[in-house]
This record gives sequence, structure tokens and C-alpha cells, in this order.
Amino acid sequence: MPLVTVAELLKKAEAGGYAVGAFNCNNMEIVQAIVAAAEAEQAPVIIQASQGAIKYAGIDYIAALTRTAADKSPVPIALHLDHGTSFEQCMQCIRSGFTSVMIDGSKHSLEENIDLTNRVLSVARAVGVSVEAELGKIGGTEDDITVSEREALFTDPMEAKRFVDAAGVDSLAVAIGTAHGRYKGIPKLDFERLRQIRGTVNIPIVLHGSSGVPDDAVREAVSLGVRKVNIDTNIREAFVNAARKVISDKPNEIDPRNVLGPAREAAVQIIRDKIRVFGSSGRA
Repeated sequence: MPLVTVAELLKKAEAGGYAVGAFNCNNMEIVQAIVAAAEAEQAPVIIQASQGAIKYAGIDYIAALTRTAADKSPVPIALHLDHGTSFEQCMQCIRSGFTSVMIDGSKHSLEENIDLTNRVLSVARAVGVSVEAELGKIGGTEDDITVSEREALFTDPMEAKRFVDAAGVDSLAVAIGTAHGRYKGIPKLDFERLRQIRGTVNIPIVLHGSSGVPDDAVREAVSLGVRKVNIDTNIREAFVNAARKVISDKPNEIDPRNVLGPAREAAVQIIRDKIRVFGSSGRA
């Protein structure tokens, strides 16, 4: 089926009390894995491209791969820009067929974040593209974007209300204790803060940096209003570990299909596991 918007998927997730998985892609095999997992679980899914993926594969390649997969699939699929860095990049993704963009103005002041977000919204709304924004700073490293523990800043519930009132985004990424990349220990989420945010804003909440967060903690976050959960690191780990095992077991292997095929299957399995945790199995 044709690509759908993230807003459409999250509206249904809000009504059903579950979250939709947003999985980062970097190449054809990972796009295939995301779609195969979604089809096996009969779940809606979001394929998203980070700054690193855009530099590696290119916006047009990612858009073409995802459109091809969606056209052949019976499950609803959205294509989303993860952590868009500028108005110009969001426009480029929209022109290339992305159905959703995230404009990350969290490094700016609240007013500057609102202004930048509204600038993106003014175009995205006109062409039916959904928009995610971020308030607060999520720690860790994702591709070229690094936020230190010192710079990380939890989302203030009242600022969240002010932001959403001033910029009518479709979803809001919040900082409640998650981080991008691998965790050194077990992350502890501020569920009371999440509860307060959800009480002040009436839009779906997005949880970034969810790889490595215990399943029970993710389920609790979903019960408190999280409707989109981002996963990247866990997919990379599964994919690379499987490829590494093939190369270790068969050092004379020279067919990339025999290396990337098992890696793709490993990615399918971890994505299926996450979809079940999010409660979106059978929701396609």
C-alpha cells in the first residue's frame, strides 16, 4: 500500500493504547528486515532515517527503497526523518517523498524552537506531512549528534504545554532519562515526569533512545501515553553480530549475500520482539 503518515499511525495507536515502533534503517537489508518483521507481526511500522543514514545511503535511495517496500506490503508503513537538523533538510525530505519529518530544535531556546518548528509546520501541513518536534535534550550519541550528560536536560511539563500550544505538532519527543547509543548501566526513566507531561499535552509522546531500556519500563511508558518508540542500536547490534559470526565461522566466504542474509534475519527477530513489547502486533 502507499506510504502513510506517522500522524495517521499514532492516532490509531492513541485510540488503541499501544505504541508504534520507529526503526532506523541504513541499507536495503535493514529496510527489508523492518518490513518483514512488521508483516510477520501484522503491525504498523515507521521506517526512519537518521543523519548518519542520510550521509551513508542518501535521502533519495532511502525514499526509493522504502516506497518499493511499502508498495509491495499489506501493512501500513510511514517514512520519517529522524532528528532533522534544519528547515532545509526537512524540505528536502518532503520533496523526496518522506511522509513525516522531525525537526529537532532542542538545542535552541524555547522561543527559537517554537519558531523553527512552526516554519516547518507551515509547509508540512500544506502537503499532508506530519511533524515531530523535541523538547528537552536526550543524552548520548546518535551518528553525528552527541549530547553529553551535562548538556542533557529533562523536559519540563509546563514548557511542554507552552510549546505544544504555540506549535501544533503531531507528536513530541521528550527527555525522561533515555539516551542514544549503548547504555553503561540500566536506564531509569522518570515516569512521574512522563505522567505530568502527558497530563499537560494532548498529543502522542515519543520515546527516543529506547534500545537497552528494559521491556517492563517500555511497557509502563506506553501505558502512560508514549505512542512512538525509537529503536536503532539494538538493530545494529543484532545485524553486525550475525554478520560477524558468519565471517568468523566461514573466513573464506566471499559472497556478501551469505553474510548479509543472516544479518537481515537477525534484525527481523529483534524488531519482531520490540513490536510485541510495544503492543502493536495485530494492529495493522
